[in-house]
Amino acid sequence: MEKDFQAWHRKKEQINTLRPPFFHEREIWFCYLGANVGFEQDGTKEEFLRPVLVVRKFNNEIFWAVPLTKSHKKSDAKTDKYYYRFSFIDGIQSLAILSQIRLIDARRMSRCIGMIPESDFARLKEKLKALLP
Repeated sequence: MEKDFQAWHRKKEQINTLRPPFFHEREIWFCYLGANVGFEQDGTKEEFLRPVLVVRKFNNEIFWAVPLTKSHKKSDAKTDKYYYRFSFIDGIQSLAILSQIRLIDARRMSRCIGMIPESDFARLKEKLKALLP
């Protein structure tokens, strides 16, 4: 699939003028992630949106986020350490892509769509810590 970097650059100009919303850790937001290079997770459609989990809020402007997907990856011992599966909102299954954690400016946030349960959030953070050298 061909990536539309020009459309993403136009969208970024709009996003840069937005005011950041108020947000909390554990929340799941649709964020404007854009058209990215190679295997980095992209936003989708004309808005370039993707759901992300707010892992660590540093201040009102920036946070660490883990992108989410509904795609079900094949489970095996080698790749399981890079993903965390959980449910939110009426049993919707999501897969957190731990290997793609990134710093995001809050102006990229579009709308809050839910919150990960506390017990899942604690386990997800343990899996993230295990990825550090």
